Amino acid sequence: MTYRLSSVPGSLAFGEWGDPGAPAVLAVHGITANHLAWAAVARALPEFHVIAPDLRGRGGSRGLGGPYGMEAHAADLAALLDHVGVATAAVVGHSMGAFAALVFGLRHPGRTAATVLVDGGLPLVLPPGLTVNDTLGPAAQRLTMEFADRAAYRQLWKGHPALAGAWNGDIEAYVDYDLVGEPPRLHSSASYESMALDSADLFGMDAIEAALSALPAGTPLLTAPRGLLDADPLYSAEALAAWRARLPGLAVSEVPDVNHYTIVMGGRGAAAVAAAVKTAVTAGRTGS
Repeated sequence: MTYRLSSVPGSLAFGEWGDPGAPAVLAVHGITANHLAWAAVARALPEFHVIAPDLRGRGGSRGLGGPYGMEAHAADLAALLDHVGVATAAVVGHSMGAFAALVFGLRHPGRTAATVLVDGGLPLVLPPGLTVNDTLGPAAQRLTMEFADRAAYRQLWKGHPALAGAWNGDIEAYVDYDLVGEPPRLHSSASYESMALDSADLFGMDAIEAALSALPAGTPLLTAPRGLLDADPLYSAEALAAWRARLPGLAVSEVPDVNHYTIVMGGRGAAAVAAAVKTAVTAGRTGS
C-alpha cells in the first residue's frame, strides 16, 4: 500500500496511505504519539485514502507552537483536509485523538462522514492523589529525557509495559520517527508543553460535552481491557456503564486482549479498528 509523507506549508506534517481518489479516513493520534501509530490500521483499509497528521507539537509538526487544545487541533484538521482537497472524511481518533475528532465533528459536521472513537473521547477522571503525568507514566517521562543513540531509544520503548511483548516493525518505525535531534542528545519529537496543555481538555470541556451529546446513534467506541501500562484500563467498567446510560446511542465494544497502545498498533487491534471504520462508513452512506 502506497505511503507518502508530506506537509501543509507552514502547518501540519502528515502521512497518507492509499489512493487519493478513494473515500477518505482522517486518523488522529494520541497525546504524545505521531501519525505512524496508524500504519497497521491503514494497511487494513486498502480501499480508503487514509490521512494521518502529526498534531502540532509532535513528529514533523514539532516546530509548530501553540495554541494547543482540542479546538486548535480541530481547526488544524480542517485546514489539512482543505490542503489535500478532501471535502468529507470518516474521522477516527485514538486516545487524545478521539477528543480532537469529537470537536472536529462538532465544528465541521458537514465534513464528517462518520466518527470512530478508539479508547478515548469520554472525559477522564483523575484518581485521588494522582497527576496527569502519573496516568501517562513512561509516555510523559520520556519527553524530558535524552538518548545517546537510536538503539537506546528503542530499548526504552522495548521495556515499556504495554509494548514489551508486542514489538513489531510498525512500532519500531513509529519509535524511530519520533526520535529527533543530534547524538548524544537525541530526544522525543513530542514537546512537553503540548502534552501538558492538551491534557487539560481530556478532563472535560464544553465542546466535548456538546459533541458527545450530538453523536449519531450507533457511533462506535472501541475500548481496551488493559491501559497505558498494560494493567488497569483507561475506562473502568463502572465509568463505561455510566456513559452507556447517559449516551445510549454510543456503541461501546471491547477489543479482546489488547492494551491502550496495541488497540491500534497490533494486528488484532488494527483489524478491529479497521472493521469499525468500514461499518461506520457504510452506515453513514445508507443513513442507518
